[in-house]
Order: sequence, then structure tokens, then C-alpha cells
Amino acid sequence: MELSCKVKYAMVALLELASRYGHGEPVQISQIAASQQIPDRYLEQLLTTLRRGGFVRSQRGSKGGYLLAKPPWQIPLLEVFDCLEGPQSVEREGQPDSAPTPESAALQEVWAESNLAAQEVLRRYSLQDLCLKRDDCQRLNIMYYI
Repeated sequence: MELSCKVKYAMVALLELASRYGHGEPVQISQIAASQQIPDRYLEQLLTTLRRGGFVRSQRGSKGGYLLAKPPWQIPLLEVFDCLEGPQSVEREGQPDSAPTPESAALQEVWAESNLAAQEVLRRYSLQDLCLKRDDCQRLNIMYYI
């Protein structure tokens, strides 16, 4: 299973918004795009999808931009993934194309098990947990360079 660019960019954008959660000031697309090296137009599409999913809200005006619609600890990563890729998108990719053979049935069984495990991991983690992991990685990175 691979992390698509769509999911990676969206999660990184959400992390950026989560790091500013509570300040009350919206973050402009250009700020997120510049700090995370995400193409502006693609980020705009992703944020629109996340807005429709109820994860972010937009604010219009000269000082407008995007904010998290809910606290980071109330945003399960599985829900974000499903919003972007569709529910059980990993499961769909494992469906056999032809008549079932013992080999394809065995592969499908293992694929289904790995899909359930991946979903459980994403269900356990919230955006807040991802922020904490990012902070830990930043601390380790700083310590490495000292």
C-alpha cells in the first residue's frame, strides 16, 4: 500500500493548519503551498475536498484563508483518508479481475487482512497524534544536527 500524493499533500496541509489551531487566524493557500512545496492549484482542490468533508472551513476576504473546522484531536486520519480516496479504496484495488483461482483467493484474503489492519491504524490516530509525531521528529532532527 502506498500513500498517494493526494493524501500526503492533504495531510501535510492539515498539519500546517493544526499547528496554527487556536490562533483564530486563517492560513492562506499560498502560505501553505510555499512552506510545504505543494502546487497552489492542486492544494486549492484538496482544500475544497476537505471543506466538503467537514475538516476545514474557509474564510473569505483579504485576510481570508482556511482553518480547521474541528479540533485536531477530533479528526481521525481514517476519515480524512476516506474523504480523499473514498471508503475502502484500498480494498477495491485488491479485487481480482478474472474468475477466482486458488492463488487469487489466497491473495485476496491476505489483501483484505492487510486492509483491515491499515484501517485500524488510521482509525486509532487523530490529526493531533500526527502533530505530536511530527514534533518528535523535529526534536530528533534538531538533536541530530547539534
